Amino acid sequence: MKIKNIDGIIPIISTPINGKGNIVFEDLERQVEWLISNGVNGVGIAVASEIFKFNEKEKDSILKNVVKTNNGRVLVVMNTGGESTDLTIYNSEKAKDLGADSLMIRPTSFWSYPYSEHLGYFLDIANAVDLPIFLQDQPTAPVTPKMAVELANRNDNLSYVKVETPPTMPRVHETKLLDKNNKVTIFGGAGGAFAIEEFIRGSVGTMPHPILPEMFVKIWKEYNLGNIESAKIEHQKYSELTKILSQALGLAPWIYKYILVRRGIFTKGSDNAKLPSLKPDKEQYIEVDRILDRLGLI
Repeated sequence: MKIKNIDGIIPIISTPINGKGNIVFEDLERQVEWLISNGVNGVGIAVASEIFKFNEKEKDSILKNVVKTNNGRVLVVMNTGGESTDLTIYNSEKAKDLGADSLMIRPTSFWSYPYSEHLGYFLDIANAVDLPIFLQDQPTAPVTPKMAVELANRNDNLSYVKVETPPTMPRVHETKLLDKNNKVTIFGGAGGAFAIEEFIRGSVGTMPHPILPEMFVKIWKEYNLGNIESAKIEHQKYSELTKILSQALGLAPWIYKYILVRRGIFTKGSDNAKLPSLKPDKEQYIEVDRILDRLGLI
């Protein structure tokens, strides 16, 4: 698809997996259709999709399926990061060939490298693959505001950053202050937990989980209409669910998929995570059901 401005709501998909560890492609297609029908601006295949746990053939199959189902309607973002420049260029070129519209890449993190090496890594990739690249800023692999601005000024393909290193609000604010040439397009992430606060400070969208597309699309529209208090009230309604989804140790993928089953998007039994991943206990699922029922989502 021809890319102009990138903004809005770009959920990171969940990957449906059955009890045998196989991807359930019919459910994946249904999820993409559902997200698009709810008005999202794109779909992403990334860390929350557990993409780093799949082999190369599986990764390619997921991307092919999403691209085919999407059929050019919204932006498709693919995470292609690797621990070497050559590997990431290879992954990125393949993703482009398979139909990805944009890439998401975080700094390498297995070894600690100086600032200059991270700059070189991203610049080499951007010069080799002509697609928009989201710099993924994560706690274990941070992209500082200074780095985001410098990279955007040196290559237009590197003009996008997904801010996820907490606290995200001052990080978004600092990036805007440093961005004197107005080159950086900022997105929030981390499940969309601070989406509105990030909008206020200069982000132009968020990459949340895939379970509440209608809510995120609504708050984005309300914010852009100037109805900030209305957007805050709508977002706050889901705060209890947001708290549960913020857990680490691999709990979130299980819960995302369970909710997608309960909402009728995934079939029963497609809510398995790639191991290792700590599975929620029975009480956690009961709590989720209670919240979903209260919100009228099931």
